[in-house]
Amino acid sequence: MNHPAAPTSEVLVGHVERVTFHSDESGFCVLRVKARGHRDLVTTVGHAAMISAGEWITASGEWTNDRNHGLQFRARFLKTSEPSSIEGIEKYLGSGMIRGIGPVYAKRLVKMFGKDVFDVIEATPERLREVQGIGPMRAAKITAAWADQKVIREIMVFLHSHGVGTARAVRIFKTYGADAVQVMSDNPYRLAKDIRGIGFRTADTIAEKLGVEKTAMVRIRAGISFALTEAMGEGHCGLPVTELKQLAAKLLEVDGALIETALALELDERTVVADTVGDIDCIFLGGLYHAEKAIADRLRSLLNGQLPWAAIDTDKALPWIEGRTGLTLAPSQREAVSLALRSKVTVITGGPGVGKTTIVNSILRILAAKSVNLLLCAPTGRAAKRMTEATGMEAKTIHRLLEFDPKAFGFKRGEDNPLECDLLVVDESSMVDVMLMQSLLKAVPDTAALLIVGDIDQLPSVGPGQVLADIIQSHAVPVVRLTEVFRQAAQSRIITTAHQINRGRIPDLGKVEGDTDFYFMPAADPEQAVPRIIDLVGKHIPRKFGFDPVREVQVLCPMNRGGVGARSLNIELQAALNPNPTAKVERFGWTFAPGDKVMQIENDYDKDVFNGDIGYIQSVDTDDGELLVDFDGREVSYQFGELDTLVPAYAATIHKSQGSEYPAVVIPVMTQHYAMLQRNLLYTGVTRGKKLVVLVGQSKAIAIAVKNESGRRRWSKLDEWLQAAEDVILRSA
Repeated sequence: MNHPAAPTSEVLVGHVERVTFHSDESGFCVLRVKARGHRDLVTTVGHAAMISAGEWITASGEWTNDRNHGLQFRARFLKTSEPSSIEGIEKYLGSGMIRGIGPVYAKRLVKMFGKDVFDVIEATPERLREVQGIGPMRAAKITAAWADQKVIREIMVFLHSHGVGTARAVRIFKTYGADAVQVMSDNPYRLAKDIRGIGFRTADTIAEKLGVEKTAMVRIRAGISFALTEAMGEGHCGLPVTELKQLAAKLLEVDGALIETALALELDERTVVADTVGDIDCIFLGGLYHAEKAIADRLRSLLNGQLPWAAIDTDKALPWIEGRTGLTLAPSQREAVSLALRSKVTVITGGPGVGKTTIVNSILRILAAKSVNLLLCAPTGRAAKRMTEATGMEAKTIHRLLEFDPKAFGFKRGEDNPLECDLLVVDESSMVDVMLMQSLLKAVPDTAALLIVGDIDQLPSVGPGQVLADIIQSHAVPVVRLTEVFRQAAQSRIITTAHQINRGRIPDLGKVEGDTDFYFMPAADPEQAVPRIIDLVGKHIPRKFGFDPVREVQVLCPMNRGGVGARSLNIELQAALNPNPTAKVERFGWTFAPGDKVMQIENDYDKDVFNGDIGYIQSVDTDDGELLVDFDGREVSYQFGELDTLVPAYAATIHKSQGSEYPAVVIPVMTQHYAMLQRNLLYTGVTRGKKLVVLVGQSKAIAIAVKNESGRRRWSKLDEWLQAAEDVILRSA
């Protein structure tokens, strides 16, 4: 059939034979359509909130000749409706869109009820049990899934009628349920606050379509909150007033006087708080401001208390522990142990190979011998596991230690139900943000001591604040800063390289004779870097070092975007390392298959999996719309609609790797990462590798990162809050 060469607006109608690709995140889809008037299947690209094989579509758009994919129909508008033919109905039901129905049950349902199958599901669902193999559980699942789809379609129609992309319909429905349309009509700006992935601009578009004026106070107040929330995403607890007003003015495009009025209203309601950092006037989000103050008050209170154990004679304790461990403590380590044994709150900080673990173990064993009740915790599951292995004592994640209750969405442990311990040890404390540290300190009993361990030179927490840095900078708490790399550790090029980077010295990137644990592989550009990374991970490292390419080798990227970013490399590595899976499902722009390595990207307290946890897909069940992931020996189930919280993890960002260690790490470092090339980022990435680290890229990019110690300033006030405690410490130390 001849098509016009020039793009001409046209209407295409037909039924969807196959969904080649669909992103629930953006709604983008690639379809193979059996269209009226066309002998061959037509490739159609467009956007739809939901789309399934068998559905009838009406699309308006134009024909384009894509260089890679040939002739396509590019739909500007795409409307779907339930199929009416028997063949279409069977394809639609068997597509996996309705939980509990796969191809087998679709065939049985259509055979039993014919074209009336949709009416049966909706009006007389008890009849589903007439179909062989459908019991009460599966019938209930099908009925509930059908009802959900119906509500989602209504929400989609509402959103579409207000000019908004409809791909977020599922997430909106999950958040508000059947009240979704009501909530959006009453205050569309709630979407930006309540739903991850929907920003102020999307909510603002809906508000405009609903007739909310540009100058409406509800809009301007929402804009101020949004600007501060964006700052929180960058790690800040607040912003300078001038910066906040500039951000709000740019975002809202309204007169400055209106912003002043809205800010005054927000201050009156205490959703935001005005204060200073140094001599700069700032506005803080209320919750973060009060959390920082609470941390300072709690630390001051702990510092003023009595030690929970009797005075320990270190002249006897130190030789005793050396005899027990067979290790001779260096003078700096002896002083660190002594300080911790006589202090109510202590911070121990330092990089790899400086003996932090030796010191912590010595402290714990001395106190255990005195029958001191010890508790150990870390922010992530992996960090807690490492702590358990290093100390021989059980360490829990902070969330598990505080006994998170998903129903109440809060911790069971707190002021009224404190932890039972004489000493609490917090490892990897650089990762702990303001809100989590506040919750943890609330649960520490007045009588207990606190030992905070971490590496101040690593990246700060993903969440807001810079708790460890502020505590150290305040000089209000006794701090041991370890810098001496011990002889055994100094034999590792990973460790010596990490310390060179940390001191601002460009590491030796020359070719190394013999085997070592740190290598640099040059690559002039992304086109060269990507195949080298694939070859390293899939072939060279497993062959030379014996590491499993999926479970023991981790690619860590400075950023997500770009040809050598985590997103693009995940697609390449998945194709190379898991090329022929037994089953697969495509959701939210990703493909998931048995054998894939995946990462949880937000805390899910119901499933007991947390941001940064890595697991391996065990099975994909397209009939039940369910996927099983193994997280450290524990199987966790995900419905297909929940897969927006998982991403492939063959490659991950360095930020996401905090608190984890991997046998082998490959890090691309290219000048295209310029925005993220910072010393603490590269240092954090290199220190994630236990036995092997390979940098791939340009020596110029590594030099840029090493020289750039700017690591953006975070606006926080904790160090100032802590200043008042300083003289107390000086008297007690």
